[in-house]
Amino acid sequence: MDDQKREELLAQQMEVIRRMTEHNLARMGQDFWGTPLFDGPSSAKDPPSPAPEPPKQSGGTAPAQAGTPQPQEQAVQEPEPLETILAELDSYIGLAAIKEEVHNLINLVRVHQMRRTHDLPTPELSLHMVFSGNPGTGKTTVARIMARIYHTLGILSKGQLVEVDRSGLVAGYVGQTALKTSQVLEKALGGVLFIDEAYALNGNGGQDFGQEAIDTILKAMEDHRDDLVVIVAGYENLMEDFIHSNPGLESRFNRFLHFADYTAEEMCAIFDMQCRKGCYTLTPEARDQVRRALEAADTDGISFGNARGVRNLFERVLVQQANRLASADAPTREMLMELTAEDVAAAAAGMAEPNAPNTES
Repeated sequence: MDDQKREELLAQQMEVIRRMTEHNLARMGQDFWGTPLFDGPSSAKDPPSPAPEPPKQSGGTAPAQAGTPQPQEQAVQEPEPLETILAELDSYIGLAAIKEEVHNLINLVRVHQMRRTHDLPTPELSLHMVFSGNPGTGKTTVARIMARIYHTLGILSKGQLVEVDRSGLVAGYVGQTALKTSQVLEKALGGVLFIDEAYALNGNGGQDFGQEAIDTILKAMEDHRDDLVVIVAGYENLMEDFIHSNPGLESRFNRFLHFADYTAEEMCAIFDMQCRKGCYTLTPEARDQVRRALEAADTDGISFGNARGVRNLFERVLVQQANRLASADAPTREMLMELTAEDVAAAAAGMAEPNAPNTES
């Protein structure tokens, strides 16, 4: 085979590998906690953002600038069977304590509604929530689930999720923050407003308008108590300080859900799930290498990013596989599916480099 034909063959192989990689990544979707890839209304969107997600129209976290979610809302859907939503929630890897709390809340709401039907006294039920935990532990995913559950239970008229952070609520000039926040709240009416890193709204005095956003949100929570739920999220200690910094926040947010870091075993299960969705297989040596890499990363849930870190590792492994196969003669189907220990080791080493690019969304 002359050099020109060999170069043409290599170019064709590279194109096949590139297309397969893009196709498999697209199939996996953005929700990397174990959600089945449904084709119907309950399909795992996101993200995420990621995504999301990422801004994402499905309500995830895709920033216009890195780390800056903008207000986006999901298309309004018909209420889904509660059993379908709970089956999806229960299929997620990990989140045992969160799943239990969600089931408890559903039971509380149902009994509350039955008491109303029988004209029995019903204390005011606050459905606003505080989600605390490190990045990549599923807070946005569960917020999406709660919006759907509240819609199905008849608490919310639409069930969409609108996700913002400080930049989506606070403006730079006097009088603009209330307008900007009110526009976001209007989009969220009938659904859930999810405020990521909500403690960033705490002003530092001077010309900071975060408190104006908080006041506008509190007023909307009172005026639209029957058709608006607000979920605030962020790191645990900072969220505690944020809620207790304002009597209005303390009186409205009394339901706290903590999202624990994933264990190394759970992160291995997430990696396996990503392989299944993308039609990839791990050699026994590669599986051991994945476990070692995730056990090492498990010491720092903040910088690694939990499930997001698993996704980053997986995507880097695919890059290493593509680099390896680029020089192979006519890779077989099995070769295109197989991930080796060398692929995983090279990907893990790349993530460990101090200046390694962050691929989180």
